[in-house]
Amino acid sequence: MNFEKLKQAERWFLNRYPGGFAHPDMQAIGKRHKVDKMIVLTQECFAKKNFRDTQDIIDNMVKIIARSSMVSIFEKPKFKDLANSLRPKEKNLLVAGLKEQLHGDQRKGFEKILDVLKIGKMTKWSLISICPVYFRPQHEVFVKPTTTKLVIAQLELHSLTYKPMPSWAFYEEYRAIINDMKSKVDPCLSPNSPAFSGFLMMSLGAME
Repeated sequence: MNFEKLKQAERWFLNRYPGGFAHPDMQAIGKRHKVDKMIVLTQECFAKKNFRDTQDIIDNMVKIIARSSMVSIFEKPKFKDLANSLRPKEKNLLVAGLKEQLHGDQRKGFEKILDVLKIGKMTKWSLISICPVYFRPQHEVFVKPTTTKLVIAQLELHSLTYKPMPSWAFYEEYRAIINDMKSKVDPCLSPNSPAFSGFLMMSLGAME
């Protein structure tokens, strides 16, 4: 990783927005994205005790994705159509995957969800990473292709090669690198993982 480039990004952002995400301009952007509300909603919807009702979990997945400002407007209706078209066994697989992803073996859950997304040719990074990042916003990461490719290129993450097809190996390593980066900059840049990704997108994009 190019540590000096990361520190340059930190200086650029804090010079423009003193206090980081506590700056009024960043607070205004945060309100538009409603990240705090989405975190609370996701944690309530996907509490472990709720996974007894398969259809309710699927309905809530559709709701979270529909309300998220981080998911493309083109992907939202397509995911809803996919969820509605699933057969009972496929619905059970999707819900079992989310339960594993949030409460059990994350890799196993990731791969189960990916198998279901393949049915509808909806293997999108956004769809497989959005629920976890709202559920554990300090630890998980949202993989947005444009931002992820920018971070890899600008910070010279040579161990990572972005591919459109989601994979657990990539997610696990990218998450570890992002969390390591958070420990190396001012905490005001990472009130949560989506905010930190926003910092990287804005600062590295401006420095290109």
